[in-house]
Amino acid sequence: MKRVIEGKRVSGNPDLAQGTPVECCELVAPALTNHHGTLYGVEALKLMGKAAYVCASRHSSHHMVMAHAGNIDFHHPVRLGEVISIQARLDGVGRSSMTIAVNVSHCVSSNEAATAISGRFVMVAVDGEGVPQPLSNPHCKEEIVS
Repeated sequence: MKRVIEGKRVSGNPDLAQGTPVECCELVAPALTNHHGTLYGVEALKLMGKAAYVCASRHSSHHMVMAHAGNIDFHHPVRLGEVISIQARLDGVGRSSMTIAVNVSHCVSSNEAATAISGRFVMVAVDGEGVPQPLSNPHCKEEIVS
């Protein structure tokens, strides 16, 4: 029996979501803020897109491009001077695409972090001409052979 799981959510499946999520920190400096002194949405999306790309690249040997950004929710404002944590993790796999869940959190007290922004990004594996390619990395498929 051979089973290949594709196009499924992989949350909670340690065989598919190998490794730890991609995580980076960023200081919310004046260049990243809007006229209210909070993190500008466009800048937040740029940081989230970079994290999604890095996460997808770690799970594939192909070049990856963003095909979709969705379910973007701004839960809390992030103020000038705060340090944010951007975490991206593999959440789903298709024939040539991966869904990456990205969360941006910030400290709301000395020992508590809250999700400020969340979203999902679809990244597609492409060749040098930009044509979608099937994923071939074992991190993206589970095979059971018996």
